[in-house]
Amino acid sequence: MPGHFTTTTETVTTGSAETVTDLTRLCEGFLARHAEGADGLLNLFVPHATAGIAIIETGAGSDDDLLTALHALLPADDRWQHRHGSPGHGRDHVLPALVPPHATLPVVGGRLQLGTWQSVCLVDTNKDNANRQVRLSFLC
Repeated sequence: MPGHFTTTTETVTTGSAETVTDLTRLCEGFLARHAEGADGLLNLFVPHATAGIAIIETGAGSDDDLLTALHALLPADDRWQHRHGSPGHGRDHVLPALVPPHATLPVVGGRLQLGTWQSVCLVDTNKDNANRQVRLSFLC
């Protein structure tokens, strides 16, 4: 049975502060245009060495808690061997080992299948890069 595959790249502006950016509406809009009521998989990928994708609750403090936890695990200081960019930038290059640059999510009937409190988020601790590319791909 032949499948259907479509992909696009969107630019997301994260600014000059560490951030957790909710991409759920972006994903839902992409699926509304391309999933056409089908079952399949949505894959998100950020082609950056210093950003990741997380499935997390937002708006109730969990996004700030994630950034706080990343600060504890990956302090922005001079311990890092990777030293270009702003002070402590080497930590940003370790981030994707903890928050991977991809996620694959189920789609049923053209709709993203997230839990009640789950959101799809871009995690960006790199203050030196204000714009990120997010590749969305749907396979059914």
